[in-house]
Amino acid sequence: MRSGLAALTIATSLLSAPALAEKDELVIGLTQFPANWHPSIEAMASKAYVLSMARRPFTAYDTDWQLTCLLCTELPALEKGTAEYETRPDGGKGIKVTYTINPKAAWGDGKPVTTEDVLFTWTVGKHPQSGYGNFDLFARDIVAIDVKDERTFTIHREKPVCTYREINDFEILPSHLERPVFEADPANYRTRSKYETDTTNPGLWFGPYRITQVEPGSHVVLEPNPTWWGQAPAFKRVIVKTIENTAALEANLLAGQVDMVPGETGLPLDQVLAFEKRHGSRFQVIYKPGLFFEHVELNLDNPALKDLRVRKALLHAIDREAISKQLFDGRQPVAHNEISPLDRVHAPGYATYAYDPALAAKLLDEAGWNQRRAGVRHNAQGERLSLEIMTTAGNRSREVLQQVLQAQWRQAGVDVRIVNEPPRVLFGETLDKRRFKAMALFAWVSAPENIPRTIFHSSMVPTEANNWSGQNYAGYRNPEMDKVLEDLEHVCEPDANRALWAKLQRIYAEDLPNLPLFFRADPYILPPWLDGVVPTGHQDSSTLWIETWKPKG
Repeated sequence: MRSGLAALTIATSLLSAPALAEKDELVIGLTQFPANWHPSIEAMASKAYVLSMARRPFTAYDTDWQLTCLLCTELPALEKGTAEYETRPDGGKGIKVTYTINPKAAWGDGKPVTTEDVLFTWTVGKHPQSGYGNFDLFARDIVAIDVKDERTFTIHREKPVCTYREINDFEILPSHLERPVFEADPANYRTRSKYETDTTNPGLWFGPYRITQVEPGSHVVLEPNPTWWGQAPAFKRVIVKTIENTAALEANLLAGQVDMVPGETGLPLDQVLAFEKRHGSRFQVIYKPGLFFEHVELNLDNPALKDLRVRKALLHAIDREAISKQLFDGRQPVAHNEISPLDRVHAPGYATYAYDPALAAKLLDEAGWNQRRAGVRHNAQGERLSLEIMTTAGNRSREVLQQVLQAQWRQAGVDVRIVNEPPRVLFGETLDKRRFKAMALFAWVSAPENIPRTIFHSSMVPTEANNWSGQNYAGYRNPEMDKVLEDLEHVCEPDANRALWAKLQRIYAEDLPNLPLFFRADPYILPPWLDGVVPTGHQDSSTLWIETWKPKG
């Protein structure tokens, strides 16, 4: 690893005046550095943002929230015969769907992307020690894959899933590079993958750009991929700089050391609102409402948080409407559920929790925290109602929000202590291995109509036994929720499907596996000379279409 001074020298040379004058270089500022580089292990917005320049999923939702093919040639369809219901030899009912890989698709080292890569990816994904975030897709949902030729394959699904066309999470791996590493030691693959040990290897990448330099914690350099089959990208170099302190990131933007800050993992809304008032004439500022769910994740193994009355009291003690108006100019609506009203499957009619300090106090009394000493609630055993809340260190907006939550909970008699970590630690270790003691403030982002199986199904709780697969960090377990999540996948008749979505939202609102706060409107700060950046408002990053970004004129 280079010294900090050397890294600064390199970064300065990369940002030379001639390159900027020619506008053949784009410098992007993020607040998080990826915890790792494997596309399917440890979900993190900053990683998805960078990898979307260097990879393409088979399917993704576009800027109009419509499913589209990126690596495949066309979406499978029942009417075209590329999707077909089937009865398996064991009598189970399923569906088989056929995809064809773009015939021009090739890894950055020139090797074609083939069905051998598809089969190997499935092998890794379904291995119990792989550490995959969406382990169920590979191990449960996909029961077989048939290969027709080097480019065409058929996936057999366990059930006739409604979203049969979609395989967004099937992130293909290069068999010729990763197979020897995986087969040598599957249990330690997540740390020994070439994505971790040889990140700049061209053969790992097949997007319009490939990663050519990584300075951990500092910056990533991407350059055009000569094997890319689509529209040629406009920039000779893209530099993604990580500046975790949001005030410092803003200063770098104003100084011209950064060209743009995206909404996916950039500056918080309140900071951009103030920034636009002062400097809006120098930049393009875009606000994109979307499926970004800011919430407080709860560790339900915590003795106090196991009690539903305590969870409800914590939510009743927060004045979310006032926070939205005062901190976010009313642009971030209060979230009453995990499913956004912008999503087609949103179904009103679930319980909501208005600001009600009296009801919060009553619930805490009923839960046994009915003795106050120096303003803090205690139970009959003399234990303090003391909780810890974590978030991404350096994110000014979240740190301010933490302090507001801390103050409002203190009024309810709850002692809340703030303990923050850098994003790469919080997302890379603490959440992934469920090491947070009580609460963590962050955002989930989803695709439209996304079934939240990975975060609510009991089989998706990360444990040492499953090598920390899954994203149910709360440790939430409810058989009724499990059944709804499973039924949503294959009950496709419109009325029945809508009823299941409504039931999911009612169960969520009653159980409160986490505390809903806001649906984010993500702000993008772009230079006036840049064209083609279109925010999606959902899980798939705008960088999936970076080849359309270009200087104006």
